[in-house]
Amino acid sequence: MTTNVGTVDRILRIIVGAGLIAWALGYLPGMAPSPWGWIGVVPLLTAVVGYCPAYSIFGMSTCAKRS
Repeated sequence: MTTNVGTVDRILRIIVGAGLIAWALGYLPGMAPSPWGWIGVVPLLTAVVGYCPAYSIFGMSTCAKRS
């Protein structure tokens, strides 16, 4: 399993994942908690691991190319 998630992509996935989990737990003011927020675990895990199965299926990578 090779890394296919770049640095900027990882940062964005962490922000989005943490925000969705905060929504699930009811930490966002003005928004009711929702179980749909738990989908935030997926981008958080892919950011930590550095591998996205969907990128592999479509042959994508956001990693910098090595020369």
